[in-house]
This record gives sequence, C-alpha cells and structure tokens, in this order.
Amino acid sequence: MGIELEFRDARGAIVRASRETQRRLLAAMGVDAADEGAATAALEVLDRAEWERPLPPVVVLRSQDDPPSVELTLAAGTGEISWHVQLEDVGERSGRAEFAKLALVSQFSLGGKDVQRRRLVLEPALPCGYHTLTVMPGAATTGLIVTPGRCWLPPGLAQGRRIWGISAQLYLLRSATDWGIGDFSDLRSLVALASSHGAGVIGLNPLHAMFPDDPEHASPYSPASRLLLNVLNIDVPALSKLIGCEKARALTTSGAFQARVERCRASELVDYAEVTSLKWSALEAMFEAWRQAPDQAGTAAFETFRRERGAVLERHCLFLALREHFVGQDPAAADWRRWPEQYRDPTSPAVTEFAARHQRRLDFLAWMQWAADTQLGAAAAAAAEGGMMVGLYRDLAVGADRAGAETWVNAAAVVSGAQVGAPPDIYNPAGQDWGLPPFHPRALREEGYRSFIELVRSNMRHAGGLRIDHVMGLQHLYWIPRGEKPTAGAYVRYPLDDLVGILALESQRQRCLVVGEDLGTVPDGFRERMAAANVFSYRVLFFEQDGETGAFLPPDAYPALALAVAGSHDLPTLRGWWEARDIALKERLGLYPDSGEATRQREDRDRDRTQLVNALRRAGVLPEGAEPDVPALARAAHAYLARSSSMLAMAQLDDLTDEVDQVNVPSTSEEHPNWRRRLSLTLEELPTRSPFIEIAASLRAERGTAHPEKAIHHG
Repeated sequence: MGIELEFRDARGAIVRASRETQRRLLAAMGVDAADEGAATAALEVLDRAEWERPLPPVVVLRSQDDPPSVELTLAAGTGEISWHVQLEDVGERSGRAEFAKLALVSQFSLGGKDVQRRRLVLEPALPCGYHTLTVMPGAATTGLIVTPGRCWLPPGLAQGRRIWGISAQLYLLRSATDWGIGDFSDLRSLVALASSHGAGVIGLNPLHAMFPDDPEHASPYSPASRLLLNVLNIDVPALSKLIGCEKARALTTSGAFQARVERCRASELVDYAEVTSLKWSALEAMFEAWRQAPDQAGTAAFETFRRERGAVLERHCLFLALREHFVGQDPAAADWRRWPEQYRDPTSPAVTEFAARHQRRLDFLAWMQWAADTQLGAAAAAAAEGGMMVGLYRDLAVGADRAGAETWVNAAAVVSGAQVGAPPDIYNPAGQDWGLPPFHPRALREEGYRSFIELVRSNMRHAGGLRIDHVMGLQHLYWIPRGEKPTAGAYVRYPLDDLVGILALESQRQRCLVVGEDLGTVPDGFRERMAAANVFSYRVLFFEQDGETGAFLPPDAYPALALAVAGSHDLPTLRGWWEARDIALKERLGLYPDSGEATRQREDRDRDRTQLVNALRRAGVLPEGAEPDVPALARAAHAYLARSSSMLAMAQLDDLTDEVDQVNVPSTSEEHPNWRRRLSLTLEELPTRSPFIEIAASLRAERGTAHPEKAIHHG
C-alpha cells in the first residue's frame, strides 16, 4: 500500500514508522490490518485482484520508449491475441501476436489455474497524448498516456537566458480602487509596472476557490476547490462598467456602501467577511441585470467558457450551491458528511433534482467563475503584450479542505482518515499538520489519474508557469493519522514516474513551465529526477547553506534549472529574518517544543546573519565596513540572487515594501492573523519608493529586460 517504513529527517537521523501508525494508515486506505491474520488476508485479496486483471487500469509511457509496451496478464496457454489502440485524435493502431511468444514477466497460480504476465509490444511508436488500448480475447481495456517526459521551457530560457520577476500574494495588494482585497485589475497594474522595469514573470499565491459561507477560512492553501477561482479577486467596478447595471451602480455608489468600502480599503488586515458581503451583493445584482438583458457577445463567451470547463465547473458549482443550502439550515452542515445521506453522492437522484430546482443559482456561480476567468485572462494577455517571457506564474496547493468540493465530487480518490503534513525539521521542530486529506494513490491509479490531470490542467490556465507546492508529494507525502500529532506520521509512496509524465505532457500542451517547491525533507535523488524532467527547483536564500559550517552557497553554486528567491509566504520577510522577529513570534505562540529551542534558534540566527554578510561581501554586492541596515541588506541579497546561475530569480513584493511580519506562521490558525496582513504601500506608491526602484534596478542590471519578440500568449 506504499507506506514507507523509515525516512531520514532534516538532521540526518533515521525515523521508523511505528506499528500503530502503519495500522492506522492502512485502515485509512480501507485495509484491515488489525492483526497478522487480517493483514495476511488483506494482502491475499490485493494480490488476487492484480492477477485477475488482464491490463492495469492505466499505463504511462514515455515517447522515447522504443518500442512502447504494456504488461498483459492472461491464462497460460492463451493463443493468438489482437490489440487495438484508439488514439486521442482520429487515428488508430492495431496488431496481433501469439501470447506464448511474448516476453514472460512473471506467473501465478490463481484458483488452481496458471496465469502469466507477458510484455506486449505496441508498434509503431505512439504519439504523445491520451489513448485507449483494447485487447482481445476478453475486450480488456486500459488508458495509455504517452508523455514527452520533459516539461516545457520558453525558448529564451532553453537558450540560456536568465530572467527575473516579482512574487505577490494577490489578496494583499493595495490600490486606490480596491475593495479591501487585491483583485485581478490590481494584478494587471502590477504586471504593467513590473514589465515596464524589465521583469519577465509575476508569481502568485494559489487562486483557488474558497468558501463563501465561511469567508474567514482564509488560507489559499486550504481551499474549497483547486479547480475553480476565488471570486473575491474579481474587480467588481470593472465588471459593472462592462455590464452597465444601473441597480449595481446605484448600490455601489451609495454613501453607506462606499463608507463600507473605504473601511475595508483602509484596514491593515483583509476583512474577509465584509469584503465577501460587499462583493457578493454587487455581483448578484449584476448577474440579474446580465441575465435579463444579456449582450450577444457576452452570452456566447459565457456559454463557450461553460462548455470548455464542462463537468469540472458544473460539479464544483453544484457543491457550493448545496453547501450554501444546507449551511443556511444548520451551520454544522458545513461538512458535506453531515448532509442528508442522499446528498453525499454527487450522482444521486436527489442531487440531480436539487440541480434542476436551483439552476439559477448554479448559473450565477458559473457566471462568477467566467467573470473571474475573463479578468485573469486579461492580466495574462497584458503580461504577454508587455513582453514577459513567462507572464503569470500560478501556484497549486498540495491539497484541498476536507469539507470541500474535491472530497465530495470524488470521495473515493481522497483519504479521509489521514491528513498531510511534515515531520519535525529545523524551522518547525514540532512538525506540521496541514489538515489536508491526501489523494489515495491506488484510487488515483484506478481512475486513470483523471483527478490529477484535471487539477494540473485547471491551474495551467492563463499561466506561463506553475509552482507545485510541496512537489515531493509526487513521490511521497507525509500522512498523519487523524487525531495524532505530526510525530506519529509516516510517508506514503505515490507513482512518481506516472505523475511526472502527466505533468510533462500537460506542461508541453499548455506551454507552461513547472517549478517544484522542494523545501523541507527531500528524498535522495529526488531533485535529480525533477531536473531530468525540466522541473525547476525552488531555492530559498535562507536555506542555501553548507550543512556543517553554515556558510551560504555562492551564486554560481545555484543550479541553472531553478527559481532563486529570498523567502516565501511561510518564512519571515528579509527584515523579519534579520531582526529575528519570527523567532520571537514563534516563542510567544508556544510553537517550540521545549524552553531551550528559542535560545538555540537565536544562536543559529546570529551565526547565519554573520555568514550572510560574509557571503554578500565575498560576492561584491555589499561593501566592507559596518553591519548593514535592512535596506542595504535587501539590495545586496537581491543582487546576490540576480547573479545566481538560476534561470529564474524573484523578489517578494513584501520585501520591496519592507514588510516586518510574515504572511503566514505555519502550525497556527486562530493564534495569528495569517493570510490577512495587507501591504503597507499601494501599487500607486510603489514605483516611487527606493526599495522597489533599487532592487528592480539591480535585478535588471544582472538579468536584462524581457524582449517583446519573445513574449508568448498564455490563454
């Protein structure tokens, strides 16, 4: 079942999974292993099921495999077999073979009869894509996914260019026109500003759909659905001008409404409940006006969008409508497992009947998705027009909320009795529990990886780059049995080669590069495997040190196929790191396992500060002399990253606005206002401030300016 019995932790020690952890995780995957007898019986059932199946549920092949082949299991003595491949397009392949002449892989006695597994060669070579193989006798079928094996690179990067960009948490952006949260028009403004200074990429937080009935559930890394967009990012006034809704105009320009907007705009924290109330009331009014007097072009565009997104859009909108309905009756019904039983199955007659009765609400939810998608697409188009080589770089969270749409739509593919996290490491000594249910690796394979394909495809939309959060999850994830502490977890293995193959296929099709966030406990050989697939490594300045001395690695030690950054949303800002504010905050929140840990962390930070200054001076980006102030440190650190060998280097907008506090403190929820601290400068103020001007200039000096002729439109 893929449970790994041991792993090496961040300090190099071997950690073994306890017997109880093994039993709990097996139970979460539906396997009874309460004792040796039950475990043996369960194993026999699994073995038998594999041998009774002529073909695996899906086969992922590399286009370089010559010749392509699959394993075929039939009774010994089977004579001639025929096979037929229906290609994704209108083409096909077919052939015949003597079963006994195929290369033998293994054999098994099944109910007193011998069965053999042999290798069936499919010639000639197959094109990349999603195909279907059928074998006779028996009409067994399987999905064939043929992958190029390597992710896409923009031509400029493939030719050795290095570019730079800015990463931002979209919801934290401030402007003169926002409604208390960053929106897609603010993103367009940031794109215009960054591209005018020569940036080639804008990095974003996950843009996933959240819970409208629970707006304060704010983490973009714990969404309702990773397949839809967060409608709070819609620029409502821009949409209102497009539609020309008099009712919405009267509502949003009233004194009372504008006073609420001003309070949200002035707030240092995002007031998610108030922002949701403001935006939804306006959007509902606009939708009614649009529905009663739709323009022909807009209607056609909406219908095309709805057709393109298909069942993915409809199923997830249906979930949001059902949740809204049941929470309205009982707030405890936020988790779909507490709904009446007939509504827990998306295919039930009761759900079909609900959809028919609430079609207008479903239309509204789909319409908001179209509005969000249209505005995101406009920002992506602006990036292309501005000459950005990559443009928008989206972020895919490692999981979705347990009570969200993804678990309802496809409960069989998700494990509810465990949640994803991380074992203890240097920055988080108590470990982490992210509270996210993992994909069931065997169920994922059984469905032909449909859920994973939909996920990747949805998040590459309007993107020239995609960051895979905790990319080690392609190989294994740290599962924690529900109710246990992170120290009681174990790693569970995933079909790495298959998932990377699908990622490469979608990357090439969508012309979207892939960055893998590979921080934390990284398995041996994993980064090499990612590099072979053209998946960028994610290199954070704070972590690029010699393990024994603490010396920071020089810029030319960074790998070329990497994104170099100073920090991330889970780490302190440059100012916060330099002043050790993160250590003080974690100590105050009780996040250290013992009283001496904070002291050890401060001692390590003192050493690291000295080592960083030494590294910056050796690189010639910081002059000799007194200890630098924070602005000098920020300039030097970004010049250091700009000189790195990495193809991509990015500055966090939080460092360009000199923020003190980090966006998120891992392992906290209510204890700290995560995902809410807005930027201290507006987008209008940003280009006149020296940190932005100087850091952008140092990045441009080392890496140049994006060229319009190399721009690529991602839509």
